Amino acid sequence: MNITKKLISWYSDNKRDLPWRNTTNPYFIWLSEIILQQTQVVQGLPYYMSFTSNFPTVFDLAKAEETEVLKLWQGLGYYSRARNLHASAKYIVNDLNGEFPNTFNTIIKLKGVGDYTASAIASICFDESTAVVDGNVYRALSRIYGIDTPINTGKGFKAFKALSQELIDKKQPATYNQAIMEFGARQCKPKNPDCTVCPFNKKCVAFQNNEIEVLPVKLKTLKVKKKYFNFIVMLSNDGKTYLEQRKGKGIWQNLYQFPLIETDKPSKIIEIEHGLKRLDLLKDQEYEVSIYNEKEIIHKLSHQHLYTKFWIVTLSDNLPSGISTKEIRDFPVPILIGNFIESFNF
Repeated sequence: MNITKKLISWYSDNKRDLPWRNTTNPYFIWLSEIILQQTQVVQGLPYYMSFTSNFPTVFDLAKAEETEVLKLWQGLGYYSRARNLHASAKYIVNDLNGEFPNTFNTIIKLKGVGDYTASAIASICFDESTAVVDGNVYRALSRIYGIDTPINTGKGFKAFKALSQELIDKKQPATYNQAIMEFGARQCKPKNPDCTVCPFNKKCVAFQNNEIEVLPVKLKTLKVKKKYFNFIVMLSNDGKTYLEQRKGKGIWQNLYQFPLIETDKPSKIIEIEHGLKRLDLLKDQEYEVSIYNEKEIIHKLSHQHLYTKFWIVTLSDNLPSGISTKEIRDFPVPILIGNFIESFNF
């Protein structure tokens, strides 16, 4: 079965007209690949357009403030991607004189770039014959060849990388890599693919053995943790509220949020009032507390689920260290906080 030629033929008939497919500029390809990590095209496309509009060159991205980059990234999730993107832009400008690295072995040294992204950039921009392996590739090849090696293991990655490297068209590596990614995204979809129109259905092991739903194989990961977040939304007499910046290496690093009281279980108002007494901002203040959402908002992250309540604290006095509620949308915040800001309509 000549999978390579069939994939490229399928791609020529079915590829989408996407802006990053009309360029070989490594900066634009890099932007698109980082944005599309953990993100579908339909969601990532507006962000790509915003980034290329606001930061048309790597020099523009490098000189931007991190807050500006995070704000533009808001809602896309996995914010470490944005921080790594910004850090790598500075490295390219300051250490490489603005010259984008042009081989797989040098591209992979960029912060936030792994084997897949380096392979994509090296093949698309510099015609290097290095095969991509991502979720789409795992899915397509595991089904076509009937491979049940777990994809989230070192053994699985090595097996699929070796197979992909055998299949890549060395004369047109960029076309092959984009073809197999597009095939996995549009034809060999995770759920309910239309195998009747698939060019490989007569040879596809998974289709012939009725194993479409079980391939690829992925080992179960650690149990998702539950956390209980209580955000304190202060409203002062002088039209201000308060945001704090998250520090450390946890979720939402360097993004802004309302003061947080984290508990081991769902909280009642008496427990929140007790927690408020420990906040320096509220010392010598008179205030009233009310719950905004009785039903917890469940915000699902890859490794934890956040059960969230927002508590409105109305102050009878001013809040000198606060920010005007008119400026609250200027700060980069997690989508959970952003959704609240829009629904509360400050």
